[in-house]
Amino acid sequence: MTRRPRDGVRPDRCPCLSGLTFDDCCAPILSGQRRAGTAEALMRSRFTAFALGDRDHLLASWHPRTRPESLDLDDGLQWYRLDVEEISGGSPFDTTGEVTFTAYYRTGAARGTLHECSRFERYDGRWVYVDGVVS
Repeated sequence: MTRRPRDGVRPDRCPCLSGLTFDDCCAPILSGQRRAGTAEALMRSRFTAFALGDRDHLLASWHPRTRPESLDLDDGLQWYRLDVEEISGGSPFDTTGEVTFTAYYRTGAARGTLHECSRFERYDGRWVYVDGVVS
């Protein structure tokens, strides 16, 4: 079951800030109704999964070669903004792709950012997250 945006998240837009509503953007990917068509779409769905605390989607969208056995999310972190900075490959016609982004979070009164270049591959006909370099 796909989680809905929690309190403080506007229901008329997707948490990944694509400009679309949640129902038209990440919800179908998180629920398994649709596959991500690009590496960027998968990365956006993974950000949304972090924002909503959807461990199942995060693990299911991780390459089996690099996926952890379990995933502990910090419920005290509120992910609230995503800036996609660069995309290399990752189109419907590619087999690999990279997405560089900055994700913004708050925890209590503190705020922070995560800057990462994530790598994606096609695996079994779908995009999966391989790993990322945090800078």
